[in-house]
Amino acid sequence: MKTIEAPTREELVRRATDLIPLLKKNALSGEENRRLPQETVDALAEAGIFKMRVPHRFGGYESDMRTVVDTLAEIARGDGSAAWVASVYAISSWMVGLFPDEVQDEIFSTPDVRISGILSPSAMAHPVPGGVVVNGKWSFNSGVQDSHWNTNAAILIGEDGQPQPVMLAIPVAELTVVDDWHTAGLRGSGSVTTIAENLFVPEQRVLPMVPVLQGQHRSVLNAGSPLYSAPFMPTACATIAAPALGLAQAAKDAFLDRLPGRKITYTSYESQQEAPLTHLQVAEATVKIDEAGFHAYRAADMVDAKGAAGEEWTLEERARIRLDLGAVTQRAKEAVDILNTASGGSSVYAEVPIQRIERDVQTLNLHAILHPNTNLELYGRILCGLEPNTVYL
Repeated sequence: MKTIEAPTREELVRRATDLIPLLKKNALSGEENRRLPQETVDALAEAGIFKMRVPHRFGGYESDMRTVVDTLAEIARGDGSAAWVASVYAISSWMVGLFPDEVQDEIFSTPDVRISGILSPSAMAHPVPGGVVVNGKWSFNSGVQDSHWNTNAAILIGEDGQPQPVMLAIPVAELTVVDDWHTAGLRGSGSVTTIAENLFVPEQRVLPMVPVLQGQHRSVLNAGSPLYSAPFMPTACATIAAPALGLAQAAKDAFLDRLPGRKITYTSYESQQEAPLTHLQVAEATVKIDEAGFHAYRAADMVDAKGAAGEEWTLEERARIRLDLGAVTQRAKEAVDILNTASGGSSVYAEVPIQRIERDVQTLNLHAILHPNTNLELYGRILCGLEPNTVYL
């Protein structure tokens, strides 16, 4: 164990900014190979990006949520897939901090350990002496091929026959990886399927999910940290808002980079830069990016503020974080759509970033937790006095 002085928010964002040229250079290779290039993974690790949500006593930074969002959004300006994988690692590293301290000692004993995870309980577990045996598969397992551990959800059928969701800490080496990530967007994220077959998981690495969703955990040493005072879903939702925000910013960067000298074909405009339509498009996209930022930072600031104060979360506050996540995703896509439409026929070539950004942000909008319609409906139910239609709050 070691404790180091954590970098400031400004320092971590600067490190992320410095990585943008490398991330852009490697993004096409990541798409073609359907996973992050090793150079990208190594660069993110070297910059300390994967340490943001690791406890101090293991050399981590315990970065607050505003820092996490700022840093991950900057990573997304270079490569949406890299930002998505980094966000999954951040959530999963934080999740390990909820397990018993001896489990944390085991997992974080690996230098620069990378942890991925799946929230959907798509496997089944049954109790055996000393632990559980797991069978099933987890799809959309982002970044698992470059990670050491998985924190994966399953349904545990107890001795009383009653099902309960649990989170399992599993070494990736004990899982079968199915290379099935053939997709339209976020192709570089390597979100393949993993399978567990009669896999034994020791009892200490089985964490009941309902207490976790209610803000309770089994770590003694992390109990006093504001980082672990926030409940799981607000923490996870605020984290994964960042790639969408960064992708919208990346679309604006990409559009403005190509703007000088471009004509509007079959018109009298020798420069797209001079067309009033372009001015309207860039301004409207910028407003939507600003709106996405408002929701991303409102969510992050609430997680930080309530965690520092140790305050309980109301049902409406939990649902509003889901609303903020959906709003970030929706506004980001709207901004990217405008800029992509304005980019012309030459933008369809693979080496032009805007088409990849468009596909990445569309993929985020289809994710079950990020889906704008789902999150709007959930928040509307609460405002109308109804019970939520999900436990994932």
